[in-house]
Amino acid sequence: MQKRRYLIYDVFADQPLAGNPLAVVLDGEGLDDAAMMKIAREFNLSETVFVRPPARPAHGASIRIFTPEYELPFAGHPTVGTAIALSELPEAPNADSGTALVVLEEKIGNVRCAVSRENGRAFAEFDLPQLPRSLEFSPDVEAIAASLGLGPHEIGFENHRVSLWSAGVPYVLVPVAGLDAARRARLDGPAWLELAPRRDGGNPACAFLYCREAISHDSDFHARMFVPGPPVYEDPATGSAVAAFAGALVFFDELRDGAHQLRIEQGLEMGRPSHIRLEIDIDGREIAGARIGGHAVKVAEGWLAV
Repeated sequence: MQKRRYLIYDVFADQPLAGNPLAVVLDGEGLDDAAMMKIAREFNLSETVFVRPPARPAHGASIRIFTPEYELPFAGHPTVGTAIALSELPEAPNADSGTALVVLEEKIGNVRCAVSRENGRAFAEFDLPQLPRSLEFSPDVEAIAASLGLGPHEIGFENHRVSLWSAGVPYVLVPVAGLDAARRARLDGPAWLELAPRRDGGNPACAFLYCREAISHDSDFHARMFVPGPPVYEDPATGSAVAAFAGALVFFDELRDGAHQLRIEQGLEMGRPSHIRLEIDIDGREIAGARIGGHAVKVAEGWLAV
C-alpha cells in the first residue's frame, strides 16, 4: 500500500463550487490501467487525471485521463486543471510575475499549455493537439429532436445544422433554437444510443447542444453536454467538445481570416456555471490554429491509501 497525494480542482471557473470538478492524482506512477479505473470510480467525477514522470525531462508530466467507465486520449478540463495544479505545487517555478509554459504528454500527443495569474486567479490555455475535422454523419433530425425532448423545429438556427466533429474526441453538435429549447432539453439515453455514431472503443458520441442566445452578456454561445451513459449525465464544462465545436463554428459562420476570440458558457442549468474561452486563427478561411482556455481553483486535497 502506498500513499498517493491528490488534488481536487474546479475547472473553467474562477470560484469554488462552480465549473467542472477534476481529481488530479499526483503520484500515478506504478498504477496499472485497472487500478486507475478503480480510483476514477472511487472519485466518481467526470474525469480523473493520473500524473506520471514525462518521457522527455523538459516536459511537465505524462498524464492519463480516466472517466469512471473508460480512458480518454484527450480532454479539455483535465488539461487546463492539471496544468494549473502542477504550476501551483510548492516545487513548481513561480509564475506570479509572468506566464509558465508546460507540456503535458497525453495519449493524443504532446499538449502545450500556458499558465498565467492575474489578481490571484490562475488561467491556463492550451493549443489544440488536433485541429477539428468533420466526420461523416447523416443525422435523423426528428429522431435527434425526440431523443432530447424537443420538436424538430427547435433543432438548428440560421444556417447551423446537426453535425459530427472531432478534435480528438467526436461529438454530435446539435444547434438549438435558443435558450428556452436548451433549458428544456433532456437526453433519452436509450434513444440516443440508437442513433449516435460510435467513436473509437465503441463508445457513443455525446451530445453537445448550443445556441447563440446566452445568459451572460459577455458570452457568445450557451451550451450543454449530455453523456448517454448509462446512466445519462450532464457535464458542466467540456473543453474537448468546444474544440470540436470550433470546426462547426468556422464552417457554418464562415469566419473571416484573422484571430477570433469567443466565450462559451456551460453548466448553468446544473448550478455549475462555467466559462470556456475559445481562440481560433483563420488563414485562407481554414483553421490555422486554435486554443482553449479557462480558470481553475483548488477546492480540496488529500491522500489516497492504495
